[in-house]
Amino acid sequence: MRWVTVAVLAALVFSGSGGFAAESVTQKYALTLEGAKRVAAAAETEAFKNKWNVVIAIVDDGGNLLYLQRLDGTQASSSETATRKARTAALFKRPTKVLEDAVAAGRVSLLSLPNMTPIEGGLPLVYKGEIIGAIGVSGATPQQDAQVAKVGADTLLPLPQ
Repeated sequence: MRWVTVAVLAALVFSGSGGFAAESVTQKYALTLEGAKRVAAAAETEAFKNKWNVVIAIVDDGGNLLYLQRLDGTQASSSETATRKARTAALFKRPTKVLEDAVAAGRVSLLSLPNMTPIEGGLPLVYKGEIIGAIGVSGATPQQDAQVAKVGADTLLPLPQ
């Protein structure tokens, strides 16, 4: 009897009257590993050009690490810092510089929020108007980190068909 009840409930849930309507789901873009590598390669080129030893971290829209690149000579702590900058930019959907400025202006309560690293150098990655991830860079000055991140983020354009 129990299996019959479960089968009837399952049929009701997935039928037209109780199932998912088209308005209940959406399609979205997702950053691929190939896309993350393209962003990191552009950022790496900018870092090499300026002789800055940095770590480049790329996360998806949920802040999960997709790709990490630590250039030779970069201090080990920058791996975690770059990842945290990227995670902050993805989860808060804004550059980490905006959050750094807010803290500097007195909004120190932001520091109590989870996944908050308000240090310049993290930028959302935007594709066709959607945030699909973020890049975080650490190892140089915050302004230099941001410059490297921007070059990487700016390469994320639609590929030619």
